[in-house]
Amino acid sequence: MHKNAHHLITLVAAAILAGCAAQGTAPVRDGSGAAAAPAATVAPVSGYHTVRPGDTLLGIARQYGVTLPDLVSWNRITDPDQIHVGQTLRVSPSASATAIPGAGGAVVTPIPATGSGAGTVPIVREPVGGRAPVAEPAAVETPPPAATDTPPSAMAGQWQWPSSGTVVAGFNEASNKGLDIGGKVGDPIYAAAPGKVVYAGSGLRGYGKLIVIKHNQEYNSVYAHNDKLLVKEDDQVAQGQKIAELGSSETDRPKLHFEIRKQGKAVDPTGYLPAR
Repeated sequence: MHKNAHHLITLVAAAILAGCAAQGTAPVRDGSGAAAAPAATVAPVSGYHTVRPGDTLLGIARQYGVTLPDLVSWNRITDPDQIHVGQTLRVSPSASATAIPGAGGAVVTPIPATGSGAGTVPIVREPVGGRAPVAEPAAVETPPPAATDTPPSAMAGQWQWPSSGTVVAGFNEASNKGLDIGGKVGDPIYAAAPGKVVYAGSGLRGYGKLIVIKHNQEYNSVYAHNDKLLVKEDDQVAQGQKIAELGSSETDRPKLHFEIRKQGKAVDPTGYLPAR
């Protein structure tokens, strides 16, 4: 989940997305590709958050009541896959600029940030001799939902298919974060539920012309590889409203890549969409 002010805004969508069929997963991982074990953690400090396994930029922003653009700007994030377990992120515009002691003798030294929302960005520096072993921290957040991700009653039955095409690739948590729906260039793409457009553009590599709609505090939907976008950011859209035309932007064939995200985590859309 990097280089001028406009590119930072496009990363808002990257924080919502973990990847489509040709991309990897969003959860933080180590260099071997396996899920990283919790690294040395930083002592809780007002204004900062230590990244834990499964954290996403969107989830962190919601936890602290800040916006994704501010979170990206404060920490100078230019790659959606950049955050890693044990990393300390600034989550407040007024975070202290004092060095922060961390576990194992590590020190978090804030450095100046640039651009809008400039402030300090904490950098973890290793103590001499490397990290001291630390025990896995006790969980302090609400336990994760069950693996089935059953739709809550508030949203169950409130979605519709975004396209009339045939599903050509199903949901796979490891390799495809949504559904790929085939069709021909120009086929209509519809909003799966009412909401507000929070991203409409082509600044996120691998997704082509992309739309992200926020439906409520829990759910977003994603529409990628479009040929033509018919809505813009901040537009309010109704369920069933035509928002785009199917295309093949940044993919090998005309198709819609569609995702449903619950609190930033991709869930299987077939559990939410009506049966065909």
